[in-house]
Amino acid sequence: MSGSQDGRRFGDELREAASPVWTAQFEHPFIQGIGDGTLDPERFRHYIRQDYAFLIEYARLLALACARAPALETMTRFAGLVHEILTTEMGLHREYAQEWGISADELEAERPAPATRAYTDFLLRTAALGDFGELVAALLPCMWGYSELGRRLADQGCPDHELYRRWIEMYAGEDFAELASWCRELCDEAANGLAPAGRERMRTAFLASSAHELAFWEMAWRLETPEAGAAGDPLP
Repeated sequence: MSGSQDGRRFGDELREAASPVWTAQFEHPFIQGIGDGTLDPERFRHYIRQDYAFLIEYARLLALACARAPALETMTRFAGLVHEILTTEMGLHREYAQEWGISADELEAERPAPATRAYTDFLLRTAALGDFGELVAALLPCMWGYSELGRRLADQGCPDHELYRRWIEMYAGEDFAELASWCRELCDEAANGLAPAGRERMRTAFLASSAHELAFWEMAWRLETPEAGAAGDPLP
C-alpha cells in the first residue's frame, strides 16, 4: 500500500485536496433533491439519458485501462468490469429508465450534452496519452464519489420516493463500496515509487475528474442539452 511520508494513503491525500469539490457535489440541489425525494423528475430523466451516454464511453475507458494495466490480475479485473457494464449494468440501466418512462430507443438516440462530452473526452484522452497512474486517478472519482454520495444520502435516511430510494441503496451498497475500495488501492499502488512529478500528474487528473463530476450534476440540474452539429455528432 502506498502512502506519503506521514503515513497517509495517497488516495486520502487526493480526497483531501478535492474536498471542496466533493462537498459541493453532496450539497448540490440535484443530489439533495434525490436525498429528500423532491427532485423534479424531468431533471432525473435527463440525468438517466445522459448517464447512459456516459456509460458507453466509460466502458471504453475501462477497456483502455485493461490494455494499459501492468499486471495480469488487474487486466482481468478491468476486463470483467467492461463485460459487466456492457452485458449487465447497461441492461439494468435500460430497465430502470423504463420505469421512468424512457424507452431503450430514447437512450440509444441520446447525444451527450457538452458537460458529458467534456468529461468523457477528458477521461479517454487521459487514458490514451497519460500513464497508468493518471488513468487510475482519473477514473477513481466516479467510482469512489458515487459510493460516498450513496452512503451519505443513506445515512440521512432514504426518501419515500421508491425510485430515488433504489438509486441511493444501489450506490450505498457493499458491492459498490468494494469496487471503490479496490480502485483506491489500485491508485495507491500506482503512486508507489513514483517521483513527485508523477504523483502531481495523478493529483491533477483526480482533481480534474472531480470537477467534471460536479459539472455532470450541474448539467443534469440545468437540463443542458446537446449542441446541434457538435463535433462528433451527426447533423440533424
